[in-house]
Amino acid sequence: MQTMPAHAAHHNDREIETLEEFDATVSAYGTLAGFRVQAVDLTDRTRELLSSDTAGAVFLGCPMREEAAAKIRTDGALVFPPVPGLPFDPYRGLVYSPDELFASLANGYEATPDARAYAWFQQTKADGDIYASMLRAVHDDSVSDALDELLSGARVVGVMGGHAMRRGTEAYEGAVRLGRELARAGFTVATGGGPGAMEAANLGAYAAPYDDEMLADALQLLAKAPGFTPSITEWATAAFEVRGRWPKGGRSVGIPTWFYGHEPPNPFASHIAKYFANATREDGLLARSNAGVVFLPGAAGTVQEIFDNATPNYYESRGEPTPMVLVDRTHWTERLPAWPLLQSLARDRSMESRIAMVDRIEEAPAALKRLGG
Repeated sequence: MQTMPAHAAHHNDREIETLEEFDATVSAYGTLAGFRVQAVDLTDRTRELLSSDTAGAVFLGCPMREEAAAKIRTDGALVFPPVPGLPFDPYRGLVYSPDELFASLANGYEATPDARAYAWFQQTKADGDIYASMLRAVHDDSVSDALDELLSGARVVGVMGGHAMRRGTEAYEGAVRLGRELARAGFTVATGGGPGAMEAANLGAYAAPYDDEMLADALQLLAKAPGFTPSITEWATAAFEVRGRWPKGGRSVGIPTWFYGHEPPNPFASHIAKYFANATREDGLLARSNAGVVFLPGAAGTVQEIFDNATPNYYESRGEPTPMVLVDRTHWTERLPAWPLLQSLARDRSMESRIAMVDRIEEAPAALKRLGG
């Protein structure tokens, strides 16, 4: 079964991201000097803050009482107070969960934190406000930091493919089986976190601990809301119905963006690293797919991802080239002939032995294994 390393064991030991870590640090060291405290509510920790040395510490978006804030500033700590009225926390210490982004879904998708963050983004983007763009950058940097901690030591396989693939189709089921097989082989599945092929691969990882019967039932349930148009609410509600019936799903990662805000994140990724900046998200997803990438049939976005991935493999700018598997010969040689170009680029370079094309999605895991040596 696929495992993802426990968060606390792997993150920077100067970072404090939960109240439990705060308490443990104070009792173990008796000091907070030089620590970084991220988005932890310290309203009930005034005594500890008043009695601990906080010289050189940084408090990012931590609610606290005024006397505590005044004292730690005097100590020489930097305090970045929480930003009121935002639909997201720019200093967050952890990536998102589906429950967090889809909270209030019962009142319609528009009421969710995900939709509200997109609405804020649309509004502030139009204003060109430097303060808003700084908050977006701080948020995205916090998410990248949290994602690195989450994936520390994991073997990550990226699954790329379009959002147009509909639930209830053969292609969708194929992508689900791919995600399930990769998860069962011990990989952490990472996708662009959206609908279609991305959702299917995350669902596959979610279904990994269960049997074929669960998968058949889940696919049937989802087919009632085949796409995220016309209603994101119905589409997402069907996914939460599956999660409610089979609550102990496997873990995987979705890395979506509010840049494509009309496109919701899918609820089957257990961890969602959502970004405002699509370029940061795009590069981050590929850079973290250290065990290779499978490219399902897609359109412009997937073509872009193929060559975004090929470039560091070509120059070996991230070290050894990582495996690339393209699925569906007709698609990648006739409809959108990316494969011949990829082959030409790879010729006589070390990436040549790390690329493959397969006809059927079922052949992708074996191809990955072969290329990964």
